[in-house]
This record gives sequence, structure tokens and C-alpha cells, in this order.
Amino acid sequence: MSWDSFKQHYHPYPELGLALDLSRLALPEDFLTAHEEAMQAAFKAMNELEAGAIANPDEGRMVGHYWLRDAALAPDAETRAAITDTLAQIKSFTADVHAGTIAGPHGAFTQLLVIGIGGSALGPQFVHHALGQPAADKMTVHFFDNTDPDGMDYTIAQIGDKLAETLAVVISKSGGTAETRNGMLEASVAFRAAGLDPARHLVAVTGTDSKLDKVAVAENWLARFPMWDWVGGRTSELCVVGLLPAALQGIDIDGMLAGAAAMDAQTRIGVTAENPAALLALAWHHATAGRGAKDMVVLPYKDRLLLFSRYLQQLIMESLGKELDLAGNVVNQGIAVYGNKGSTDQHAYVQQLREGVNNFFVTFIEVLKDRSGDSIEVNKGVTSGDYLQGFLLGTRDALSEKDRTSVTLTVNDVSPRTIGMLIALYERVVGFYASLIGINAYHQPGVEAGKKAAGGVIALKNDIQTVLADAPGKGYTAEDLAAEVDGDAELTFKILEHLAANGSLRKEAKEPWFESLYGA
Repeated sequence: MSWDSFKQHYHPYPELGLALDLSRLALPEDFLTAHEEAMQAAFKAMNELEAGAIANPDEGRMVGHYWLRDAALAPDAETRAAITDTLAQIKSFTADVHAGTIAGPHGAFTQLLVIGIGGSALGPQFVHHALGQPAADKMTVHFFDNTDPDGMDYTIAQIGDKLAETLAVVISKSGGTAETRNGMLEASVAFRAAGLDPARHLVAVTGTDSKLDKVAVAENWLARFPMWDWVGGRTSELCVVGLLPAALQGIDIDGMLAGAAAMDAQTRIGVTAENPAALLALAWHHATAGRGAKDMVVLPYKDRLLLFSRYLQQLIMESLGKELDLAGNVVNQGIAVYGNKGSTDQHAYVQQLREGVNNFFVTFIEVLKDRSGDSIEVNKGVTSGDYLQGFLLGTRDALSEKDRTSVTLTVNDVSPRTIGMLIALYERVVGFYASLIGINAYHQPGVEAGKKAAGGVIALKNDIQTVLADAPGKGYTAEDLAAEVDGDAELTFKILEHLAANGSLRKEAKEPWFESLYGA
């Protein structure tokens, strides 16, 4: 690496408190000029998106997450009012909860249970972990982010005897997401078991007239907040989905929105060299040959950014992982994303990154401010934070020595404003990159296919149990039972094993294993 290369490819944005270093990507001399026409087309597509163009033809909807931090940009007065009114509702409800005006049966709510999955959990979890201050938080936050019964039991056990002080926010746009619905039902059972009325603890965040909305109305839940069809799950952190849990925790949501708005303003600039999102999108394109040829390893050197890689995993992989391009051609696009944090990962998989398969590029995230107070010296004149930076810079050099490429993103601190900026930056990078490779970043047919397949498994399970219940005492092999229900033998076997492990049917083990018998 050379100082001249660094001077050419280091892009500081001091007004944002952010810098982008592309010097370790081995960029060609014509890096910007070769893609300028495509980048200008991406700017045009983004401008049309923000103006209200239909971005998801599958559902006939706009994509307006950028309006959330500047309602004036929304295409009509109704949408502008919906954004501003909902933000006011969030703040009013939060103030009433913190003041104890809205309270549980035994006093103020001190615990918050967020029930959601995918974008309805990953964003809130990331922000909760990044910005929480245990000594100052207004509420202690817990999550149901899966349909794992043991996981939910674990969370309820963590809440312990404070269930009466627990406010539960149920987040599902359609109101029919199975994992979230199951979490809501499990939480309701836990409340009832403690002698509590669930409706006095539950809040709905959902689409108007959705299944969840109708339940909340019928049962007279504490509050209902809207989700709009023009905000996708993976870009929902700066709507009610993320802002309500963050506000209830005590996080400065105005700071987050201000940071996102500042980043939006910078990334609307139509000059590629001045636009960090455009530069990063082109960096991804170069690093992966525009084909996802290499994975992205995200290494934030900050404990508070531990969950950022998980958040980016959904944002990037669900947006870019597409079979078809906009012309209907099979392209199988995407960028695989994984990571944890530095310097922890130096003791996990940096050995392979440096000397194994060269099938990745690294995104290092550097945070300049170590902590809010003074630091001790762990060696003369050296702090723990100095070591953390040393490990980042040293690892980056060690990878460069072996022609492993990397991008470095530097921010001043981990604050609400910075987190808002990071969210807005990567939302825009994904949109630009999708334009460069000609795919739709705003639909997710693969996710729907998985949900449909899961529904088929549940239907098969019900058919199996019906057959067994109608023939008490009779034993079936998995193959015989599959024939009875006209189902797949492997799926039938897996369902039978699960039912047997949970005491829902009896199993008589045989040799070979596939001759085992199952019955009611």
C-alpha cells in the first residue's frame, strides 16, 4: 500500500463525522469513469424512487423509507401527515409510559418485550445493543424473535417476577406472520399464568385492518401503531418498528432520524466522488465483479456494533439475492454477508481470511472514540482502546500482505446520530448497487416461497395426526404413513420424529431405523 493510493481513495466527510477508505481494493485508474454512466442511471432511478415511483411491481407499491426522516419529501399530503402524526404518537405514548400514566396492574412498566422477526427484530435488536445504557435506560428490553418454544421460555424466565411490569410490543405488517403470531400467543399464555390480562400489556404495530389489527381492536389492547405498505421490513428501523422500542428504552430517536437525514442529504448528491453510498456501491461492484463472486465479511471494531453484521445480512442478502434481473433473465445475484466483531474474530477466523480461500472482501468499521470517560493505561502511555485500533490496523495490513482486499469505514462515535447515518448509508448503497446490476432490491419472492413451504409442512403434520388418531393402537412406518397421507416420506419421517420427541405420539424403535413404528 502507498500513501499516494491512500490520498487518492480516502474520502472524508467531516460534516458527518465519517470517512470511507477504498485504498485497499486495488482499484483501477478508471474506477469512477468506467462506471459513470451506470452510476448516473442509478442516481436517476433513486430520484424516481424517492418521488414515489412504483418500486415493487409484485405488490404494486412504492418504497418510501427515505421519507421517514424527511416527511416533506413524501409524494402527497396524506403520507406526510401519516409520518408526522405517527412520530408524535410514538413520543406521546412513550412519555405516558415513562410517567406511569400508562401502567401495568402493579405500577409502571419497567420491562419491554418486543415480539417480531426479520426486520421487525433485527433492527430493534441492533439499536438496542448499540445505544443502550443500562444505568440510564427507561426500560429493560427483551425479544421474542423466533418461534422456538425454549427460547421464549428463556426470555420469560429472564423477565421473572416482573411480568406484571412488562409491556409487550407485537410487530407484524400483515398480522399473519406465523413466528410473530406464535410469540404473541405464548406471551399471552405467560401473562394469564401470572394472573394478568394480556390486553392490558399488549401493543400492536401492524397494517390497518390486518389480522393483528383486528385482534387488537377486538381485545382492546393498550395501543395500535401503523405500518405502511411502502416500508419494507428490512428498511423499517426508522419507522414505528424501530422507533417505538428505541423510544421506550430511552434512546434519542430524534438524533437517529437527524443522522439518517444528514446521510440522505449527502448521498443524494449526483457527483459520484462526493457521494459515499455511490462510492461504496461501486466498491462492492469491483470487489465482487458485479456477480457476488466474493463474500462480504463485516468486522466492526466495537462491541456495541456486534449486531450490525446481522442487521446488514438481511438488508443486503434479502435485497440483492435475486434469481432474475429486471429483464427476466436468470442471473442468480447476491452478496453473502457474515461477521461478528474485532478483535474477537482475529481469534476465530482471521487465520483463514489471511491464508485460506481468497473468496471475500472485508468491511472494517473503525470507531474513533473509545468510551465516554477517561481510560486507564494498560501499558505506559497505552490504553485498551489503543490496542483495539492496533488490532484493526494490524489485521488490515496482514490481510493486504496476502492480497486480501478491504474497505474501511470510520465514524467518530457510536451515538444515535451515527447509528442513524449508518442505517441510511447502507440502505442507499443497496439501492444503488441493485441499479448497477439491474435487479429489483425491493421484493423478496424467495422469502414467500419459504413461508409457503413451511405451511405445507404444517398441513402434512395435521394430516399425519388425523390418520394416527383415527387408528389408535396401530403402528405405521414413516413410509406407510406417507402413502396414507399422500406425502413425502422424508418429510413424514422428520415430522414423526419431532412429534415423538415431544410426547405427541409413541414410537417403537426398530432395526433398520426406517422400520420403526409410530402410533397414537
